[in-house]
Formats: sequence, structure tokens, C-alpha cells
Amino acid sequence: MTKPVNGFSKFTKEEKINWLITNYLQDFPNASKILRQYWNDDKELQELHDEFIENTITNYYLPLGIAPNFLIDDTLYAIPMAIEESSVVAAASNAAKFWLKRGGFKAEVISTEKVGQVHFMYQGNKEKLKTFFKIHKKHFFDDTEALTKNMRKRGGGITHIELVDKTEALANYFQLHCTFETKDAMGANFINSCLEQFSKTLVENAQHYSDFSSKEKQIEVVMSILSNYVPNCLVRASVSCPVSELNFKDYKGKEFAEKFCQAVNIAQVEPYRAVTHNKGIMNGVDAVILATGNDFRAVEAGVHAYAAKDGQYRSLTDAEIDEDGIFHFWIDLPLALGTVGGLTSLHPLVKMAMHVLKNPSANELMKIVAVAGLAQNFAALKSLTTTGIQEGHMKMHLMNIMNQFDATSIEKDQLIQYFTKHNVSHNTVVEQLKQLRGE
Repeated sequence: MTKPVNGFSKFTKEEKINWLITNYLQDFPNASKILRQYWNDDKELQELHDEFIENTITNYYLPLGIAPNFLIDDTLYAIPMAIEESSVVAAASNAAKFWLKRGGFKAEVISTEKVGQVHFMYQGNKEKLKTFFKIHKKHFFDDTEALTKNMRKRGGGITHIELVDKTEALANYFQLHCTFETKDAMGANFINSCLEQFSKTLVENAQHYSDFSSKEKQIEVVMSILSNYVPNCLVRASVSCPVSELNFKDYKGKEFAEKFCQAVNIAQVEPYRAVTHNKGIMNGVDAVILATGNDFRAVEAGVHAYAAKDGQYRSLTDAEIDEDGIFHFWIDLPLALGTVGGLTSLHPLVKMAMHVLKNPSANELMKIVAVAGLAQNFAALKSLTTTGIQEGHMKMHLMNIMNQFDATSIEKDQLIQYFTKHNVSHNTVVEQLKQLRGE
């Protein structure tokens, strides 16, 4: 029976691996060899990766691909994408190529406001609390002068602090709702540092406020933390062209555009469809977020909250045909991204990805990410409303199936040739491989 381990974090890397194999991988063939295969031969580079997180035992690889030909606001980009799913990079590339000849993508940053909150409990007269806040509001700014100095030099800082009464939702619950501008930094550490100082200022000033009773002075700060919901840190990406230019398979322009718009409309009203619709968008978004060293978990959480902002989960994209016969397709995304600090200044491949993207500002990266999401959604809906999603996806997945059964290069060539004219499924690939092997 496996027993709990004490002091695991203090083990050397070798000791951690030995413990893992002894307790959990005894019957896993070549466990030690596999873990070491993914180490980098450059010891300094490996040490850098080891120190990104805690209790590191090896590296976990994701493919890093390139989707070329993205014309965004008349600038041509090749977009790095880190993702393991077949067909995502190909779909983005195909969408980019299609819109390249139709004016490309347009993008605009609508707002860049980020949010943090001090959550606290107060038992007493609400009017007294409001008066206290008005009198002491300046202190919150004054007490964070040292923290905000460098950010203010770059044009950022604390933009607003508001007292919010949440007692209807939870007894005695109030918050300081604070907004920030963090320029090219994602700003998590900056925001959280400011919020923790706000909480100290709140408690200390309350204890010396003469109009509070002894009970009212005992404000309890529960937590101080940024929010990954950033509905006012918003970017829009769009494409448009005459419907006559939208001819695909057996569908002519107007017919295709109308069916495409209906697919988007369905995702606006049907949550079951909307979740999968938006997952496809995030295939493109997350791949660029990962490649550029940003926090895809934070982006995912914020984006999906935004998709449900009116009480029902809906599509992140919209589409319409205007009275002049022009097809419009666009996306609004809340994105809090950074191009300085964190992995962006540490990870060599992230640095390279940023260089490929022409070393964008945070606003420029917001545009690129939104465009990647829009392109992914266009490619997915184009397939869904014409040939169906599986035809293209399974052909891209063919390589994974062949690798699963250790197909040789000759066998791969023969199978690829065969499936240019036949539908791909797991079973048919296996059967065809058996035939090639005479089994």
C-alpha cells in the first residue's frame, strides 16, 4: 500500500523520479527512460524549465505550429500556435488564406480595463461606511504610490476605486471594486499587490475612524484578488465581403452565407451548441495564448463568463448579411494579456514566438488572438454547413491513428494515398493497415 510522503518538495529531481517509479510506475515499462527522453541536453535550459513550476520531473511537449498568411489591418502575420489537436492549425491557415484575398481581418481594441476586488465583511450602519469611504478614498491611492510609480510612468495605474454594497446577496458583504490599466503587462502581480495594500489601508483607517462604533471598526477582509472576468478589456475582430464571393462546394454565395448566419444564430440561442461553438473558437485562442506564454486558464474562465453575461450562455461570434449584400462576421472577446514579464521574458520559444509576431504590444496581441479565434470559427462553421466536420478532421487525424499502430513510412504513404478517395475512420484505417501487412 502506498503511503503519504513527507518532504517531497525537498527531494532532488532524481529522488522524486525514483519515488514516483517505486510507488506508482513499477509496472509501467521504461518509465525512467521515457521521463529522461524529454529532458533537454542543454543543462542550463533544462534547469530554466525545471524552475518554472514545483516538483518538476520532466518536460511535457506540445507541437508548436505556424499558421501563415494572416492579414490583420493591412499587416501580414504568421501566427505561432501551440496545440495538440489535429486540424486546428490547418483550419486557421485555410481561413487566413481565404480572407487574405478579401481584405483580410480588421481588429480594434475597444477597452483595456482590468478588475480587482477587496472582499470584506462589515457589520454596522451602511451610511457610516459610505461616508468613511468618501473621506478616506484618497488614502488608497496615496498608500499605493510606491507600488504604482513605475506603472504610472508607462501610462497605467489605478483608474478607479468604488465601494460596492453586496449585502442583498450575502449578509454583511461589501467590496472595494477597483479598476486598473496595466499597459503591456498582464498585471496580475501588480493588481494583487495594490489590492493587498488597499485591504491594509481599509482596516487601519477603519480602526481609527471616530464615527464607527467598536463593532463597526472591526472590518474583516476576507480576501483581496484580481478578477479574471474582464468584460471591459475587450477586443473586436471582423471580416466582411460580398456574398457573391462565398462559394463553397455545392453552395453558392447567398445560400452559403444564409446557412452560415443560421449556424451562428443557433449558437446564440442553444447553449448545448454554443459550448461546442465557443470551444472551437478557443482552439485558436488558446493555441496563441500558449505560444506567447500567457495564461490560457484565465482567458478561458473570463471568456466563458462573458459568453453568459446576459444570463444565458451564447456564441461569442455574430454574423449578418446587410441590405447591400455584404456578409459580416465578427467576434468580441475579453482578453487580459501581457507581452512583458512572466514567461514572455523567460521561455526561449515564447521570445521567438513574440519575435515572429513582430514583438507586439499587449493591444496588438489582443487583436492577433481575437483574429485567430474568429478564423477558427469561420473554418469550423464552413465545414459544418457544407461537407461536415469529420471529413477534414479525420483526414488530419489519420497520422495519429497510423502512429498509434507504428506504421512504417511506406505504409503511411500507401494509407495516405488510399484515404484520398475513402472516408477515414479508426476501424477502416486499422483494417487497411492489416491488409497491407497481410494479417
